[in-house]
Amino acid sequence: MQFHLDDMTCGGCARSVTKAIQSVDAHAVVATDPPARLVTVETSAPRAQIAEALREAGFPPRES
Repeated sequence: MQFHLDDMTCGGCARSVTKAIQSVDAHAVVATDPPARLVTVETSAPRAQIAEALREAGFPPRES
């Protein structure tokens, strides 16, 4: 699954995003691209649960 995060602008943000996602699924594979403001996640967790963790971390995903 992929999320567009307008507030993810740097490596520090990317680390925070990864930590938030892995708080839901410690085995999630997370690929961040701060310049494109995209994060790709391979997880068995529901999309809504990942989106909520991102919102709680201060990185609300843009709704498509």
